[in-house]
Amino acid sequence: MEKYLEYNTQREKLPLPEYGRSIQNMVDYALTIEDRAERQRCANTIINMMGNMFPHLRDVPDFKHKLWDHLAIMSDFKLDIDFPYEIVKKDYLNVKPERVPYQNSRIRYRHYGRLIERLIQKAVEYPEGEEKKHLIRLIANHMKKDFMVWNKDTVEDKKIFDDIDEYSQGAIHLSEADIQLVGGQSNQHQQRNNYVSRKRMTNNNGQKRKY
Repeated sequence: MEKYLEYNTQREKLPLPEYGRSIQNMVDYALTIEDRAERQRCANTIINMMGNMFPHLRDVPDFKHKLWDHLAIMSDFKLDIDFPYEIVKKDYLNVKPERVPYQNSRIRYRHYGRLIERLIQKAVEYPEGEEKKHLIRLIANHMKKDFMVWNKDTVEDKKIFDDIDEYSQGAIHLSEADIQLVGGQSNQHQQRNNYVSRKRMTNNNGQKRKY
């Protein structure tokens, strides 16, 4: 006699797959019990088994309430018992969430993001003084880091200054004489070159290499 494998994809879809088909079969069996008291005891047993599947959630508020909601869902709201809580309405499950509004305004340079645009506008409106200079310095350094993540190559400070000038419509004009940016691969390359230069000086300081 041939035996055929039955795959889950060939079975009826589970309303709540996280509980597995065994729990669902118990719920289906409870629907067939004619005696109401026996049906209630069966439902209580099912709830206990469902709770044992997630012991780490026992102390979570309303956890027991959620289990009874899930039992109602798995029975397609056809289980005639005395629920200890007010059960979620079936119609509520089919309500679609409201559409999240997205901003459609264009981002000039995506590697900087919209936050940088807003920060630069705030810097333009900021009163003149040391605090404004410090704010602009922080923005410029952050822009350089963002550019390095996007481009993964060296970037000249002048490029950052030009972008700030463009963002601010000429209200903030910087040059290398005003500020020197930190961070980025360019500084790492410079540190590596300095290390190599010192190494060569040590090797050439009257010492013979061993081959």
